[in-house]
Amino acid sequence: MSEAAQNLDQQVHVAIPCIDPGTGERLGEVPALTAEQVREEVARARKAQAEWARTSFAERRRVLRHLLDMILEHSDALCEEICRDAGKTMHNAMLGEIWPIAEKLRWTIAEGEKHLRTEVVSSGLLKHKRAKIEYQPLGVIGVITPWNFPLQNILGPTIPALFAGNAVVVKVSEWTSWSAAPFQGFLERCFADCGYSKDLVRVITGYGDAGAALVSGGVDKIVFTGSMANGRRVVEESAKTLTPVILELGGKDPMIVCDDADLEQAAHAAASAAFIASGQMCLAAERVLVFDAIYDDFVARVQDIALRLRQGAPLAGKLVDIGAMTMPGQLDIVDALVEDAFDKGASLKAGGTRAKRKPSKNYYEPTVIADVTEDMRIMHEETFGPVLAICRVKNEAEAIRVANATEYGLSSSVFSKDHARARRIADQIVAGSTCINDWALAYMVQDLPFGGVKGSGYGRLNGREGLRACSNIKAVIEDRLPLHRAIELFPGRHFDYEVTREGVRLLYTQGLVNKFDALVDLGRAVVKRATT
Repeated sequence: MSEAAQNLDQQVHVAIPCIDPGTGERLGEVPALTAEQVREEVARARKAQAEWARTSFAERRRVLRHLLDMILEHSDALCEEICRDAGKTMHNAMLGEIWPIAEKLRWTIAEGEKHLRTEVVSSGLLKHKRAKIEYQPLGVIGVITPWNFPLQNILGPTIPALFAGNAVVVKVSEWTSWSAAPFQGFLERCFADCGYSKDLVRVITGYGDAGAALVSGGVDKIVFTGSMANGRRVVEESAKTLTPVILELGGKDPMIVCDDADLEQAAHAAASAAFIASGQMCLAAERVLVFDAIYDDFVARVQDIALRLRQGAPLAGKLVDIGAMTMPGQLDIVDALVEDAFDKGASLKAGGTRAKRKPSKNYYEPTVIADVTEDMRIMHEETFGPVLAICRVKNEAEAIRVANATEYGLSSSVFSKDHARARRIADQIVAGSTCINDWALAYMVQDLPFGGVKGSGYGRLNGREGLRACSNIKAVIEDRLPLHRAIELFPGRHFDYEVTREGVRLLYTQGLVNKFDALVDLGRAVVKRATT
């Protein structure tokens, strides 16, 4: 390797250049942490967690309440940071990041203790014992985030982790690293106000090697959100230390529009599900499956919406509906999928190419393509861009078959005025969630678990399951009655086996006659053991 190449390689691993995707402006640089530095951050978080683990639920509620108050007070500044780093509009930032964070905080403050307090459960046959389930902190939770929701991806897993008594180390995407320092400072002010260490949550920056170091660097659990390919790498790395992992790996969500649907409602839902955050959402409706009878009407409605959308730099002072895409390479993926669809017969209704005359190269036009068929790549590969792909289906059976013809299984939606019909279809879709006559709202209902099946990952983030996923679920059995009588199993005696066998039969056999027979046989065995 030449000296120049060595210097370049060294620079890549020292700093991350940050660009505003909406304007193309260079924002500056942030550190690219080494593996050793990542481990140091984990150690700092672990030290802070020791005190935090001893706090009461009331104290944790107080801290989260203060965090919520701060977010509401500084929401404009937070949204500006999000827009500058990710290229989305202020409205998208408020709707897709601040609102879900606020709702998760509200729910956790109101409901969290109920799901994490010690539970007394039945001790079964051992009536002299008391059985409990305790939810203890794991220690340090590692979080690896993608670039599509810079603040929500940090706080979404951090809130339940904190309430469960853990510290958190978050490695953010190199594509949205500029906001890491202000978000870290924001959290530090919150903890300082409440009297806790600034190291309770660490937001770190780096490349893939930093993420790998976090996975195997001493954390007690990893929450990873990203692509299926990178999810496999995370699991491979986690296997080295047997670190448990929650994976949220995106989706290829179907939206089924039945011939009795409210078309205005369905069309606006489809447009929102395709164009919010430039379609860079795991919950985007990437395949809209529309029944024959209303197909042309539906296509015309979404085409009209798409053609009226305004696109531009989010912070330039003009009202825009869609901002820029965050990662330049993602535009290449979108381009390739759309071109493949056109080559195989899809028809263009709006957009279809990179936006011209924009302040940066990171804009892709809001796109509607119709006549999409199953042989097209866009029906199978995650698009993650502002493309609404519409496929014609004949009936319920075909809609369900096509909906399930994917390696993903995150979310789904069904539009029909007939509730029984919608439920019948929804029940047959293989996914982590289904919304009827809406899309993605299951994520906002914090009592519901969030996660996927198949290639969309495993584990759950929201609700009771999400809180408990941040805990060591520990079984405890203790004396109810202090009998303090030794159970003498050793040394063994003749007829121990027969006594145990008949005792088990007496407990579990059905019918009075069978139980009586077992009781008689048990008595005989006990006598034989006592007299041998």
